[in-house]
Amino acid sequence: MASGKQFMKKPIVWTIAGVDSSGLAGVHADMETFSRLNVRACSVITAVTAQNAHSIIAVEEISRDQVAAQCRALELNLKPDAIKIGMLCSTPICEEIAYFLKGYEGFVVLDPIITSSSGTNLFFPDLQQHKNNLIQLFPYITIITPNRIEAEIILNRSIYSYQDIINAASDLLSLGAKQVLLKGGHVKDNSFSQDYWTDGKESFWIANRRFPETNYRGTGCVLSSALTACLALGYSIKDAIVIAKMYVNRGIRQSIEIDKDASQLYHDGWPEDEADLPYLSPTPFIKPVPSFKKYSMGFYPIVDSSHWLEMLLPLGIKCIQLRIKEASQERLEEEIKRSVHLANQYNAALFINDHWELAIHYGAAGVHLGQEDLEKADVDRINRSGLFLGISTHCYYEVARAHALNPSYVACGPIYETTSKIMPFQAQGIARLERWRKTLRYPLVAIGGITLKNLSDVLKTKIDGVSVISAITKASAPLVAAKQFLTQMNESHNE
Repeated sequence: MASGKQFMKKPIVWTIAGVDSSGLAGVHADMETFSRLNVRACSVITAVTAQNAHSIIAVEEISRDQVAAQCRALELNLKPDAIKIGMLCSTPICEEIAYFLKGYEGFVVLDPIITSSSGTNLFFPDLQQHKNNLIQLFPYITIITPNRIEAEIILNRSIYSYQDIINAASDLLSLGAKQVLLKGGHVKDNSFSQDYWTDGKESFWIANRRFPETNYRGTGCVLSSALTACLALGYSIKDAIVIAKMYVNRGIRQSIEIDKDASQLYHDGWPEDEADLPYLSPTPFIKPVPSFKKYSMGFYPIVDSSHWLEMLLPLGIKCIQLRIKEASQERLEEEIKRSVHLANQYNAALFINDHWELAIHYGAAGVHLGQEDLEKADVDRINRSGLFLGISTHCYYEVARAHALNPSYVACGPIYETTSKIMPFQAQGIARLERWRKTLRYPLVAIGGITLKNLSDVLKTKIDGVSVISAITKASAPLVAAKQFLTQMNESHNE
């Protein structure tokens, strides 16, 4: 009985879609995805299709009354935290779903299905009416996820280029959509499959290397259902998109061949492999940037003056970050110049926070950039200068953005609550740190709220480095604390 109560505490997610008799797409694929991502799955069936991996033999819509009854039944004690909408094949069904959504305030993801992958129409009675029906739903939808072909049909024009994708997404917003994830996998690009997200204010491209050409069934259904599940689990829309892409990428990478022309997506639990992590960038991802040299950090204190380097480096600390946020240009340059000299004297690697041009000019070992700093830094120049690059991350979106730059290390935090700086992110905790360690192959640095009391828990995750600020700079005996950190780190890495 206790396990049943625990099960019901899961977020509840509905799929409103059609049944694919082959189980490769539609409700079957949605329910499988929901289950694997650990949400409570419910379904509202809108149509029953007779199909296999290559063709649809018959489509029969469910009556409006039956669709309404399914919604009423579920709403009594299985109210949804998020809803995924797929196949809506007729005007009466679209009207019923619109009626329901008027009173619903949760997340809604619309995969605007128009035709099957084999080219069969999945609507009645005519295309123009179906397009109007879909557009009338847009105001109630959190995000729509059309592929290129669906966007072309809705907008009645061809989409060939990346600029066409940007323009199409903008026009979909003008039709009432709040957010658009336009799947550009069908756009010709020899190396990468690229999707584009925008809400009209922000935008990004999310890319992965193209998989071998074949018919991977149900990718659109699985992407939208994984996105819906992640929203129900409390992830932001940006994080949910990255996780959903990871889920689909793994499904394709490990797909099961049906025959020589079609494959079934593989389903498993939470995606935890860097091989499936997409590249995220503000512009189309044309080619990977040259890889930065990797650096495994160890104990990695962050300080705000060369005076701290003068005290800490004699202890044997081999990497340290200089983070000066407020100083005159003259003092800033003098501090960086003196810190580089001290680091060279003690054969230590000095990373400069933010001020990448001065780091290059004075010969520091590396640069550390926050997410905001990435927008104005010349990453190519940093790479050409031979410096190491570290990047701060706090969530899946930021990790995917860092991944696109192939840095020397990735900093993950805050692990615990921290007072060193105001953070818009909640503490991630050890469980999330363990997931990052399992997922990422980059040297990984833990930061945020780490103290001597919780250091052993952090080190059990097999992290590459630990970064601290106030645990040293605000300690009653900073040098004693630094020695203890260094000793525990060295002992852990020698085990």
